[in-house]
Amino acid sequence: MNTKQSSAKLASEAAKALQDDKTSAIGKQLAASVLSQAAKNKETGKEMEGIASKVLKSPHYSEQNKSFAGSLVSQSNKAR
Repeated sequence: MNTKQSSAKLASEAAKALQDDKTSAIGKQLAASVLSQAAKNKETGKEMEGIASKVLKSPHYSEQNKSFAGSLVSQSNKAR
């Protein structure tokens, strides 16, 4: 079980990103996952882990998206 959770600061940024019409679809998807992991005992699912990994490897995503993706990858199931 994962004992990590999204920080309050990152969760706040994620909430703002979800409300911003300028946030991309992938940004909203990452933000929603970050926000859901602000609660304890949540871990990144396999599909979202893959998306987050691709975001981190690509030069085409914003720093905010990379920040969300990094948080998600750090909360993933290490056994995968």
